[in-house]
Amino acid sequence: MGKPLYWRIQGYDGFETIFKTRVKLGQFTEDQIKDLLRALTAKASLTFDEIVGAYARRRTKIANDLLHVHKDSAHSTYMCGSNPHFAASVVDADNKIIKPPPLT
Repeated sequence: MGKPLYWRIQGYDGFETIFKTRVKLGQFTEDQIKDLLRALTAKASLTFDEIVGAYARRRTKIANDLLHVHKDSAHSTYMCGSNPHFAASVVDADNKIIKPPPLT
């Protein structure tokens, strides 16, 4: 059996860490991590109207990209938001970011 892997989930307001946790890798799929980052970002920084716009059909008058999740492939990290923003990376037991194995 290999070494345990984790999702390290952190929130930042500027350079200040406002949230951090670490959970075992198998507890979330990649899609669930993306949804979690959207929820954390919405709670920490958006108005109700901004959240509605984030889920609206693209190219409509109320649509926005405030909850867009993007991946920094160089660091295998998902990110959402601007300020505050949240990030999730796969890390080993020493908290070092690793290239994640395929998730199911």
